[in-house]
Amino acid sequence: MRWRIIIKAVVGVALLYGGACGLLFFEQRQLIYQPAATRPVRQTPDFTLKREGGVVLRGWIMNPGQPRALLYFGGNGERIESERQLFARWFPHRTAYLLAYRGYAASDGVPSEAALIGDALALYDGVAAHHSGIAVAGRSLGSGVATQLAAQRPVERLALITPFDSLQAVAAAQFPYVPVRWLLTDRYESWRYADRIHCPVLLLHAEQDRLVQPARTLWLATYFHPAPAMLAIAGAGHNSIDGYPEYAQALGEFLQ
Repeated sequence: MRWRIIIKAVVGVALLYGGACGLLFFEQRQLIYQPAATRPVRQTPDFTLKREGGVVLRGWIMNPGQPRALLYFGGNGERIESERQLFARWFPHRTAYLLAYRGYAASDGVPSEAALIGDALALYDGVAAHHSGIAVAGRSLGSGVATQLAAQRPVERLALITPFDSLQAVAAAQFPYVPVRWLLTDRYESWRYADRIHCPVLLLHAEQDRLVQPARTLWLATYFHPAPAMLAIAGAGHNSIDGYPEYAQALGEFLQ
């Protein structure tokens, strides 16, 4: 009788654990991508980017007409239209393009790693025809997009804010008892692309980051050759890093 109770308990725990893993597997993109935080749109977009299947992406342009450009890719729940005035002030000598991901803000479609990378490449190709040089910046999730873009296109400079070596490593720290490395389909393995990037690179990370632990940024740095410039902002957290004056100063000096 005792063994039956033990076996039932083990089976019950196994079923609960398997169910939790299954839920994470099927709902993972709802956890990775947070487009609801970017709606409703508060500012009319300035440009559109048409993609396959009739998907239309929308975004904003700051300082139009400058010879050099900046492409910015935001975090997984970032309302990038809120960065408009800051980018216009911080980078007066670059035309900045802020593209809303698929399903974000006023953009159509459903986000995924393959789709976002394809959209970033298409944005670059469209912008390149109008500018003499392009710098790229990405924050958090956007650092994964920016890294893969810079590995496949000529980029003047690459700035990565709260970047990680891979999304698997970040998820593994958040869910230590779940085999996320086997479950995750959108992996954003920036470490695989780092050694293909030969432009100057800046990594900005927050010392008090509880989502992307500083160790993930430090590991990513080891894959760049030559080594990137790095700045750790004391006291900053994952979502508060842009409120520190060192953040704006470092980006402004690097990207100008």
